[in-house]
Amino acid sequence: MPEYSIYLHIPFCNHRCSYCDFNTFAGLENLIPEYINAICQEIEYSAASLGVHLPVHTIYFGGGTPSLFPIAGLKRILKALSDKFDLLPGIEITLESNPGTVSLPYLFELKALGINRLSLGMQSADPNELRLLGRTHSFIQVNQAIPWARQAGFDNLNLDLIFGLPEQTLGMWKSNLDLAMGFQPEHLSLYALTLEHGTPIYNWVERGLLSSPDPDLAADLYEWASECLEREGYIQYEISNWGRSTIIDQTQNCTTSLERSWNPRNPPFACLHNLQYWRNQPYLGFGAGAHGYANGIRTANVLSPGSYIERMRTIDRVLPSGFPTTPGTLTASQIDRQAEIAETMMMGLRLTKEGVTSSAFYDRFGVEMADYFRNEIIGLVEKGLLEWVGEGETTLRLTNRGRLLGNIVFIEFI
Repeated sequence: MPEYSIYLHIPFCNHRCSYCDFNTFAGLENLIPEYINAICQEIEYSAASLGVHLPVHTIYFGGGTPSLFPIAGLKRILKALSDKFDLLPGIEITLESNPGTVSLPYLFELKALGINRLSLGMQSADPNELRLLGRTHSFIQVNQAIPWARQAGFDNLNLDLIFGLPEQTLGMWKSNLDLAMGFQPEHLSLYALTLEHGTPIYNWVERGLLSSPDPDLAADLYEWASECLEREGYIQYEISNWGRSTIIDQTQNCTTSLERSWNPRNPPFACLHNLQYWRNQPYLGFGAGAHGYANGIRTANVLSPGSYIERMRTIDRVLPSGFPTTPGTLTASQIDRQAEIAETMMMGLRLTKEGVTSSAFYDRFGVEMADYFRNEIIGLVEKGLLEWVGEGETTLRLTNRGRLLGNIVFIEFI
């Protein structure tokens, strides 16, 4: 049986950011107690519908702002998961947090619950950029939260940053990244700003109140960051993600290199949960707006927290449905073999070191990747966007140029 991952969506925020098009809601914090009950009910329903304890190796609390949840609520959810699933030794449990919503006692309690990976939404160190993005925290709060996290015992810390903002210069981006690296996080996620339809920042650009981001400059910022992070001991294992190639002893102020033991299937400090997505492996999604993929079915839950809670309230009146659907499920789509192959290629090629190997593709689908996508691969290799690497040149991955033009590559496999 494959190892599963579990995603829990926490859709509550104190304030909705100007660039955000995720399923998040501000001003509904009064629903949190009922929402916790609903998630626990969905967990129990999902497990009962299968009848066996699935092995789970990652849990991810995403949002929204999961750090708005009280410790008692997180404890209840983790207890429900441990009762209904087989949580494997060494499980990775990540919680996303806003730097302005955590305290030292809260972080100590998170660590005591078994949460062992913390992802902080730093986004920028510049106060003007934070205001533009609608972030409610300051860099001062980032500078507080990280030492607190270290003091609480977190030794696997991720920082999120956004680049390619309107009016952002290379110097401003360098300053942001330098300050982030100064905290010596084990992991960095760097995302180019995307103007999502309907968001405030999209509307400001449409109305001419804000200049449009420069895609050429964003590409320059990305390339500079890639070179800089490599020099500083980070390995890029996915288009937007880097993990440290060294272990830092915070008490002794010394480092131990991991480069000799590094391999593409086990990049140091990689987010194991996100690797599950990129390798197109099964995961369950609980909560309003959560997505899942299991048993060949892709699911999406109802978006509204209120509607989600109501569906869980009436769970006793719902006819049993097949795994992995639950009363919270809004849509369920069967993924056929052709779609699974396409998704495996598109997601796997995001892994900049691992790529997609011929052997893994054949083991999963019973056909040769080089034959199935012969014309597509030849064309993309000739354009310098893909390359064959490794012993016997049996691993297909993006070139450095291909990382900048990933969407052009991925669409060829649809």
